[in-house]
This record gives sequence, C-alpha cells and structure tokens, in this order.
Amino acid sequence: MKIVHVVECFAAGTAHFINLLTQYTSCEHVVIHGERVEETSAEAVKAKFPKGVSFIHWKSAQREIRPGQDLKALKELIKILKGIEGIDVIHLHSSKAGFLGRAACFYLGIKQVIYTPNGAPFARADVSPKKKTLYVMLEKVADKLSGRVVCCSPSEAQSYEEIGISTTYINNGTILPEETTDPQSIETDRPFTIVTCGRITEQKNPTLFNEIAAAFVQRHDVRFVWIGEGEKEQRAILSAKNVNITGWLAKSEVESNVRAADLYLSTSLWEGLPFSVLEALSLGKCLLLTDCVGNKDLVKDGYNGFRFLTAEEAISRIQWFMQNPEAIRQMEKNSREWSEQEYDIRIVSRQYQQLYSQIAGTDHKLSAQKALSSKI
Repeated sequence: MKIVHVVECFAAGTAHFINLLTQYTSCEHVVIHGERVEETSAEAVKAKFPKGVSFIHWKSAQREIRPGQDLKALKELIKILKGIEGIDVIHLHSSKAGFLGRAACFYLGIKQVIYTPNGAPFARADVSPKKKTLYVMLEKVADKLSGRVVCCSPSEAQSYEEIGISTTYINNGTILPEETTDPQSIETDRPFTIVTCGRITEQKNPTLFNEIAAAFVQRHDVRFVWIGEGEKEQRAILSAKNVNITGWLAKSEVESNVRAADLYLSTSLWEGLPFSVLEALSLGKCLLLTDCVGNKDLVKDGYNGFRFLTAEEAISRIQWFMQNPEAIRQMEKNSREWSEQEYDIRIVSRQYQQLYSQIAGTDHKLSAQKALSSKI
C-alpha cells in the first residue's frame, strides 16, 4: 500500500509519530510536509526517518490561520496530490493539514482519508473563546468534506464526540527500551529528582512547573529538571533556583536523565497523547500529570502515579511520594507493565496497518495480514 502523510507541523511529537509509522508499518510512505524553522529544520527531521521514505516539501503551509496564505497552501497541496500516482490512503496529521487536506481530498474526490489531530485545536488554552469557537466550526466543516477522524487517545476522541464529531482512536505508541536497573535509583543520599521533558512553551505551562518547584526551593534534598529548550521569555519563567534547564540532549542522555529521576512531572495545559510521557511510562517512571486531555489517559490515580489540577495538589503529592518510596517502586513497575500492554509501538502499528488495509479496500487485506505477521 502507498500511504501519503500530510503534515504542516513537521517537528516534535507529530513528526516523531509519522516516523514511527514509517518504521513499523509495511507500506510505501510519502510525506508531504511543511517546516517550522523556529523549532527545527525539515532536513534535520528527515534525517531521522528510515530509508525508502519519500518527502515532498509543502512550501506554502504555515501554522496560523491566514486566508490568503491558506488558499495558496490548498492549491499547492492539490497540485502535489494530483502528481502522486497510486495513492491508497491519505493520512492527515494535526489541525492545519487536517483542514486543508480534507478540503483538497474533497476537491479531488478522494475518500480514503484519515485525520489524526494529535492535539485538538479547540482544546488549546492559549487562545480566546472566540478563536476556540472558530476552531470548532472549522473542524465540523472539514468533517463533512472527507475522511474520518482517528484520534490518538480516548480523551481526545471524547473531546471530538462532545462537539458532535464521530471518532475512533488508536493510541500513540513508543519503542520500549530494555529494562535496566539504574545504580542511581538505589542511592539514598541523592536529591529527590523530578523531571520533565519537552520544548518550553505556553502549552507545557512552565509557570505552573516553576510554582511547584518554588515550594521546595529551601530544601536541598529536592531538585527539578527540565530537559529541553525554549524562547527566551518562556525560559525566563523557570526562575526558581532549584530548576535546572538542560537544553536539548541526545536521546541517550534524555533516557539516562529520565531513568535516574524519582518522578516524572507534566504541567501541560493540553495534549494529544504526549510522547514525552509515553516514553517516561515505557521507562517505568512514576507519573504526576495535570488532568488535561491526553495526560489523563496515561495515569491511573494510585496505580502508576496521580493526576492534579492545582500547584497545591501537586506539592502535596510530591511530599507524599518523598515519604513513600516503596509506593514509587510499585508504581514504576505498574507503568512499565501498562506500557507493554497498550503503548508498545508494535501493537499500535498493527492497528494502523489494519486500518490502512480496511480503508484501502479488500485488495490489500492479504498483503496486510502477511505484513502484520512479520512484525509480531
């Protein structure tokens, strides 16, 4: 099968998700992509993909709603899609590609289309109520044009159902690392370490992270680590003296830092199904996550961590964790087991392979089953 991915946001979690699909589904993949130069270059993202994936630069695509530029991007996308022969399924990723892609497919009469929001635009907490209403309207219009919505988490699917759009979901997944016993994890004289990972943006709510950290600033046995980087004004929010901003690290260093931590903290305002938390889950970490879309799917209170709504609640939970190390150990074990059961990329990719086959039609069912058996 030939799968054509369309994405404006060719960076961070969305690009990583597409990369995993190209690795773990037995299909021919073409990626039509934009570029977020303020985050990373398209060339740097492409370099991480497996050989055999084809790329087409969608030059006119950009994040914000600008009617003139969006019309130009729509025309360019129609032209690109017309030039690709033998498309079996078009997979649209994130909201801008979701809207323009469904409009393009409607114009071209293409019905074999799925759209994965990876973060519902109307769930954003950094936009006005008026803009949220606009996002809801655009999602409803696009839903009438072409394709089906396949969300990346149960809570994201629920948010679409609540605005009257029928959905299904397939969880995001991650590559499970080998289990190891980190020598640092059994040290008794090191600070209690709380870590998070990701770009420092308003979505990740550094203000709340800093407020939580500041409550422990007088304690030398507690430290907070933010793995990532951001714009100067966002970085400046993390002003508490016990917060260490590492900047971007190599994947092996990220894994080492997360493994060594006692607790993974996410203060996000909204998510789809965050890969940073999925990876912490796969590393067997105890989680403390805001009760927002996406995050709420990855923690069961008292099983592998807790959800929280306020800084005071998070601070209280951290104090409890520090007094109950044996509970942390059990929750770490539970996180790893849950990750193996539901979020292994091999499980997720089989579900997508089956969905692609179903949408493409009966001609591909036999070959899809053969591909699935080779991945088991």
